Amino acid sequence: MAAVFRSTTDLPRHLAFAYALLVIYACLHPFSGWHESGLHPFHFLDAPWPRYYRVNDMVLNLLGFVPLGFLLVPALPRRMPLGTCVTVTVLACFALSLGLETLQNFLPTRVASNLDLGFNTLGSLVGGLLGAWLGPRLFAHEGGIHRWRSRRIVAGPLGETGLILMALWLFAQLVPDSPVFSTGDLRRLLELPTPLPFSPQEFLRLEAAITAGHLLAAVLLARAMTRDGALGWILLLVLLALGANTLASASFLMAADPFAWATPGWRAGLIAAVPLVFVGLSLPRPLAHGLAATALLAATVLVNLAPQNPYLLSYPQLIGESHFLNFHGATQLVSSLWPFLALAYLILLGALNPEMRR
Repeated sequence: MAAVFRSTTDLPRHLAFAYALLVIYACLHPFSGWHESGLHPFHFLDAPWPRYYRVNDMVLNLLGFVPLGFLLVPALPRRMPLGTCVTVTVLACFALSLGLETLQNFLPTRVASNLDLGFNTLGSLVGGLLGAWLGPRLFAHEGGIHRWRSRRIVAGPLGETGLILMALWLFAQLVPDSPVFSTGDLRRLLELPTPLPFSPQEFLRLEAAITAGHLLAAVLLARAMTRDGALGWILLLVLLALGANTLASASFLMAADPFAWATPGWRAGLIAAVPLVFVGLSLPRPLAHGLAATALLAATVLVNLAPQNPYLLSYPQLIGESHFLNFHGATQLVSSLWPFLALAYLILLGALNPEMRR
């Protein structure tokens, strides 16, 4: 691994930073009840193999650090040998995991574990090796992502910020108890009541409107940061979002019914969204930009008015205690804040991108 490569984009560095923040949030969620445990902060390091453990938790601890390791290798200073990049990545992830496990000593709902530390570190090694293997192919000057990003996405920090924003949108789709494509529900974050009572017909109409509005907003936002004639990746984004919802349904709700998200309200919303999307994509950029902001605001308002879906209460796995719930807390935070970050980005894009003026 003496080879070196020169990453010509800051995208992996930005993605690694954003993902590290999500890891910190997931590991320390819910950030309440801090207190002294009476144990030495590093008591867990020499603890014996636990009598009871969950295979799901071990797998999640490993997989949770694979993306971070994968992104850190190309994010490190340029011209550093790949072997050194992998070593630094593993050490950095080990230090991050050690710090988080130590802080979990002071949280009543968390348990510090050397097993978690070991699987986190192993995940970073797997991700680092993948990053060393695929990094030159993806992020170097001749790499696929660099070529695609140069041809398809607006230049400079605006383009990279938009890509990070769309990656967060995909991450937000891992919330299983929200309508498909939807974001911006602040009620759980701010402990607000649900203003409308549940009615099957009203809920179906609200879910359809929320689905259509958020899908239209996401598509037009992706189009706003895309150069002319480069709309194929938007379809890929939508398919990835549906895949994320399928994964969330299988993980949080019922593995035997991974398509539980495909409700009648979602189908009605998709039917309504398709012609709106075609109209929006045919509009001049300034008009499409304004339509994206309008759809985003309207759909976010409806999300906060919609009643809780009572059928989700029949899925007890969502309520169980596990690392999945901590991960679920991180996805809910991103989902709650995403439309407001997207609106700020639309404002910046309209003000700073010259292509928006034609």
